[in-house]
Amino acid sequence: MNELLMLSIIVIIYLFLTGYVGYVAWRRTKTADDYMVAGRETHPFIMALSYGATFISTAAIVGFGGVSGVYGMGLLWLTFLNILVGIFIAFVFFGKRTRKMGHNLGALTFPEFLSKRFDSKFIQYFSGLVIFLGMTLYASVVLIGMARFAETTLSIDYSVALIVLAVIVALYVIFGGIRGVMYTDALQGSIMFIGMFILLVATYWMLGGVEHANQALTNLVNIVPADATAKATATGFTGWTSMPALGSPFWWTLVSTLILGVGIGVLSQPQLVVRFMTVKSNRELNRAVLVGGIFILLMTGTAFIVGALSNLYFFDTAGKLAIQVVNGNADKIIPAFITAAMPLWFAYIFMITLLSAAMSTLSAQIHTQGTALGRDIYETLTKKTGGAASVYIARLGIAIAMIIAVIMGFILPPNIIAVGTSMWFSITAAAFLSMYVFALFWKGCTKAGAISGLVVGTFLSFFWLILEFQKSAEALGIVKALTGSAVLVPSLPWPTVDPIIISLPIAFVVTVVVSLLTKKPSKEHMEQCFNGVGK
Repeated sequence: MNELLMLSIIVIIYLFLTGYVGYVAWRRTKTADDYMVAGRETHPFIMALSYGATFISTAAIVGFGGVSGVYGMGLLWLTFLNILVGIFIAFVFFGKRTRKMGHNLGALTFPEFLSKRFDSKFIQYFSGLVIFLGMTLYASVVLIGMARFAETTLSIDYSVALIVLAVIVALYVIFGGIRGVMYTDALQGSIMFIGMFILLVATYWMLGGVEHANQALTNLVNIVPADATAKATATGFTGWTSMPALGSPFWWTLVSTLILGVGIGVLSQPQLVVRFMTVKSNRELNRAVLVGGIFILLMTGTAFIVGALSNLYFFDTAGKLAIQVVNGNADKIIPAFITAAMPLWFAYIFMITLLSAAMSTLSAQIHTQGTALGRDIYETLTKKTGGAASVYIARLGIAIAMIIAVIMGFILPPNIIAVGTSMWFSITAAAFLSMYVFALFWKGCTKAGAISGLVVGTFLSFFWLILEFQKSAEALGIVKALTGSAVLVPSLPWPTVDPIIISLPIAFVVTVVVSLLTKKPSKEHMEQCFNGVGK
């Protein structure tokens, strides 16, 4: 069969299925509750797959898969944290309380949930602004991941891929709301699971089996070209199947930015938290844990393992490391491996896998941005609650967010996918996590304490990203223009320390201290918030 015809048939079938599911969601979306929390009656299987597919994007598969081609299998600690924190702790401890408290307060978005818990409109519109403006970075790197795959593997123009994907996702999210997002997520998550399972099995089979491939990868550190070995050793690299030297620049980047930044930051992701409010009881959340855990294990585990093993394949076939094959752009490692190692038919299947990953995450991101603009910013500032106007503004926000993401997709530098994802997760953790934890588990947390932690965490994380964290500070060039140095404090390890290490503990401390010094919330309000919570 003609290659172009084969690709066209696969894509058409996929888009037809996605369009049909989106149409079903549109037909079932009647009210603001339907548009924002799916009427609070989502099936646990759909909720779990939607959560997982939203969490795992092209940023995880292409971006972090490529990063594992640089840092090795030490990145699998992120898989462990994703399952422990992102699924088990999130669903069992955070999800149940969020679902019940959100129902008690009638909250439809994450900022509204926090706002009503602390009786503060400022929290709602400030959080909405952080989400609407900051999440654009995350959305743009998801777009970039898919477009880079299409460019490298299928020879599709990067610009065309970027724009076409953006238009398709924007259309079904604008009209279908969160039902459209979650129904298509479930379809896309199923496709992702199949595609990544095939990739894992095929990679190990091609490299001689699990034991042989892993041992050969371990031995590879001794036969890396001398110049690369010296450079890697100087930064703390110890091998493709081991952790970097403790305290080295390699270790700080891997642990603080990639593992902790995403592994902890997942708890405060607005697009994930809102999914807890779409089910009707705790039983649905319990049933979703197993599905979500298996999904995350296969998705992230496969990406990180294959990314690391790509070094073995490229060294055997080309005498180079993966990062050398792609001329230093880690975002191209997974696409280059698929192109070189896999048959063309699998490249087409994997394209649909990545398309599913991109669309599932991207749709959740822009839906969250749209509701942040319509519900959290517009309604709060105008004091016009509910009605068609809010949904209209939300849909307008979705379109604006997507346009900005596309523009950023053209201007962001190489090697940005994993870093951009980590930056967003760090920002949300610093801004929201202390407030969110205390909202659920500490009745003594006050409005002033929550606001203080929110503001301090947000601005401190931005300060660190702009002025001290090397990967972002160098790209922005502000410190370079003012001082001649890339960062404020060039001595190690500070330029490699992620903002989450600095800003999150300080936000927690500030929240606690201010809460202890300010007026406690009323007993009546606490009874309303915590009625039935924990049961």
